[in-house]
Amino acid sequence: MHANTTLTMFAILAGLALAGCQPAPDPEIAEDAVIGTDGQGRCFGRDTTPARIETVTEQIIVQPAVVSTDGTVQSPAAFRTVTRQRITRERREVEFETVCPQDLTPQFIASLQRALITRGYLRGQISGVMDTRTRNAVRAYQRQRGNHDTAILDIITARDFGLVELTTEQLDADA
Repeated sequence: MHANTTLTMFAILAGLALAGCQPAPDPEIAEDAVIGTDGQGRCFGRDTTPARIETVTEQIIVQPAVVSTDGTVQSPAAFRTVTRQRITRERREVEFETVCPQDLTPQFIASLQRALITRGYLRGQISGVMDTRTRNAVRAYQRQRGNHDTAILDIITARDFGLVELTTEQLDADA
């Protein structure tokens, strides 16, 4: 093999290997998902929930069948296929209180993972990393509980899991 060909092949293989090191974009979190802070230091997640579109295919009768008095079909019915799309859920932007990014320490995330495992939403090892499987579990839990359909951990879920303090109102209500 020629030296230049070998060098070129090596460069291509090295480039492919390095490309594999880049994290893939996470499809579970919208590109425009944002966490902001208010004047009191509370954090709020902003996420865009995509629209759901359903494709519907129908057979529409164009010409009815022609049937003689003795019951024989003189000409069959003619149909036309119509396919259309309809929105079953509108796109919407949601804002909700969330755990602040600086509080999402490996220890906090490990506790979150333990809570998700205990409730049957997560399987596998506790890593202390907010990875795709953890975000997917958070999304599934929050969606089922009716909180928010997002992979961003909302404050309601964090309180349900005992990961953050309850508010004074919640403590008074429990007394």
